[in-house]
Amino acid sequence: MEKTIQFQGADIHYKIKGKGNAVILLHGFGEDSTIWNSLEKYLEEKYLLIIPDIPGSGKSEIISRANVCMNDYADCIKSIIDAEQQTSVVMIGHSMGGYITLAFAEKYPGYLKSIGLFHSSAYSDDKEKIETRKKGIDFIRENGSFSFLKTSIPALFKEPEKNREYIEVLLKKGKGFSNEALIQYYEAMIARPDRSLIFTQLNLPYLFIMGEHDKAVPFKQSLKQSQLPEHSYVYILRNSAHMGMLEEMNKSNKIIADFLKDLYQ
Repeated sequence: MEKTIQFQGADIHYKIKGKGNAVILLHGFGEDSTIWNSLEKYLEEKYLLIIPDIPGSGKSEIISRANVCMNDYADCIKSIIDAEQQTSVVMIGHSMGGYITLAFAEKYPGYLKSIGLFHSSAYSDDKEKIETRKKGIDFIRENGSFSFLKTSIPALFKEPEKNREYIEVLLKKGKGFSNEALIQYYEAMIARPDRSLIFTQLNLPYLFIMGEHDKAVPFKQSLKQSQLPEHSYVYILRNSAHMGMLEEMNKSNKIIADFLKDLYQ
């Protein structure tokens, strides 16, 4: 079932599938909710899946104002949770979706049963990463969002040629992104604070899925943060970079299914 809510003047689209305990899946930068299609089919018979298009992605409209931050996207997800009358959810975020998950955890910790970070990080950007993102913003302004994604998406895969089919799908969807949406995301990423203290302040089971060849969220950084919580589930995708849900689809699906089974058994 597809639904829409209003948030800060924007129509926000999300999907609802299945029934049972609620699991929210948040996509990353340059993606939309369809990135979870395989996992959705894997889980929909056992859980209530809530799968949004983040504002500015997919069928969701952009939040049209200045200084949008991760907290705004977290508030958007809270609005969806309220609309669905949920009080306890598992939230799993890929890349930027993980940044939103952590912002949500900081503002609304009582709603979370658990957190999953899929190729994502609680650490803020260092100076080098900030400069890289600023150059990306300049590139988008000069050349457009699609040219930027055409350059950046293949680099998210360990073996781009082997994953050409997935890359082509992502690039096709990439034509739908406005310059303003991608710039808004990058500016929100640059502005986000270090949220690694959440791991020790919020006593939850945490799922970490990391790619050994990930350049967007370096492997060593992922390992470091996974040691912070008292209760961590840590999985390494040895043949993945930043897109494990596609590069090692079956393994990723099983990891998440097993994690949820442990939570709710």
